[in-house]
Amino acid sequence: MKNVVSYLFLLFILGACSSTKEKTGTSQAEAIEQQTIRKIDVHAHYRYARPYLSSFFQDWIMQAVLVDVAKEDSTGINRSWKQYVDMDIENPGVFYLCSSLVGVGIDDPDFATKNIERLKNEIATGAKMVKVWKNFGMVTKDGSGQFIQIDDARLQPVWDFLKENGIPVMAHIGEPVQAWRPLDNPMNPHYEYYKNNPQYHAFAHPEIPSYETIIAARDRWIAANPDLPILCAHMGSMSHNVDMVAERLDKYPNMMVEPAARFGDLASQNSDKVKAFFVKYQDRIMFGTDFGNYDPAVDWTAEQLDAEQKDLDATYNDLWRYLSTTDSLVIRKQHTRGLGLPREVLEKVYFQNASNFLGLE
Repeated sequence: MKNVVSYLFLLFILGACSSTKEKTGTSQAEAIEQQTIRKIDVHAHYRYARPYLSSFFQDWIMQAVLVDVAKEDSTGINRSWKQYVDMDIENPGVFYLCSSLVGVGIDDPDFATKNIERLKNEIATGAKMVKVWKNFGMVTKDGSGQFIQIDDARLQPVWDFLKENGIPVMAHIGEPVQAWRPLDNPMNPHYEYYKNNPQYHAFAHPEIPSYETIIAARDRWIAANPDLPILCAHMGSMSHNVDMVAERLDKYPNMMVEPAARFGDLASQNSDKVKAFFVKYQDRIMFGTDFGNYDPAVDWTAEQLDAEQKDLDATYNDLWRYLSTTDSLVIRKQHTRGLGLPREVLEKVYFQNASNFLGLE
């Protein structure tokens, strides 16, 4: 029987990006263009092998960055790193690797030294980037009981090491502002996530610092490290308002953004405004999805694998339609019109910006 976790994942990606038939779908010319633009999904989580993955990515002319997720639990720090290294070995030429950093043990005088040594090893193994995420600001506390913010001075030796070695950072700091709002609207694009992950619904956890506190710490960190390339995942947790994103991009030249799992927030805004944002900042935006798989498929039938592949193809295609066409779409319950970005912008967003950022060419 198909594993429940993967089944829920399929439902999630289908719900995240489902299209309507209000307008004719992608034209033959647009489909041909999709098959000629190279792509990098800069934010992916494919943990387990699938027999179709290599050919799937080849058909899409796409590679992906496997972004390590490090979580603190009762057993210590639980990571995806080893699984991603194995995936990279099993699918040569398909994936790149992204390591991670969390603040667990920050009171240890050797915290920075130990993490730098670990990162040296993982960079040697192939890590092109290091991720920090919402543990900072929302989860992990230091010995005094204070939430560790990303601009904590005890982290600075790590940033200095990464700068010296030309390794950029992916930063998932904070959550969408809706995390600090009541969970009372099923049409909220984040309703299902916080319903299923209540630990991150800050509204229900008043001990978690405010949205403004966490974003301010993130901004101070970026400003204090102008030589550190920083990719703010999920549109910098400001996806509900592209004006907020634009303000930071104007202020911090070392900052980039990607919209993984936040296309619903973009779709809830005026398409002309979002298109203008993409065109203006076409050199600062990368393509990311947050797509992946989360359990093995050793007992799956050929039909189940085929269904998963078709579902994955459909979700990538819906995002392509949103960015490249003016089709009418429903993305994460948000009715919208595609942006219809010109080819030269698509080439940067889908490939060139990530390639430059990761030093691939």
